[in-house]
Amino acid sequence: MKRVEEFEAFRKKLNDKIHEFGNVNTRRFFALDSAVYKDGSLDRKTKELMGLVSSMVLRCDDCITYHLIQCKRLETTLDEFMEAFNVALVLGGSIVIPHLRNAISTLEELQEKEGNENG
Repeated sequence: MKRVEEFEAFRKKLNDKIHEFGNVNTRRFFALDSAVYKDGSLDRKTKELMGLVSSMVLRCDDCITYHLIQCKRLETTLDEFMEAFNVALVLGGSIVIPHLRNAISTLEELQEKEGNENG
């Protein structure tokens, strides 16, 4: 199983556990997290790209992977990804570079998966 598939399976399994064990505050936070990314004055893709940049600056690899997947599902172009990566690099500095490498690797996997599904 590829890294993206493993990530999605792990995330779902553990999110289900969190919902099982969590209290009302945990569920409310998860609901807020979902609601924030819906279309509003900013479209969903813009919000996901903002989440991606924030995740890179905060150096959260799981968050980066999640937002890459969401952005790819929203048909984010390679140029749009690269502009977002550049914003993250400028905001976060050189400490972002290892996360940029991982993001590029994950993005390549997502593009490969997309090619296999379309080909």
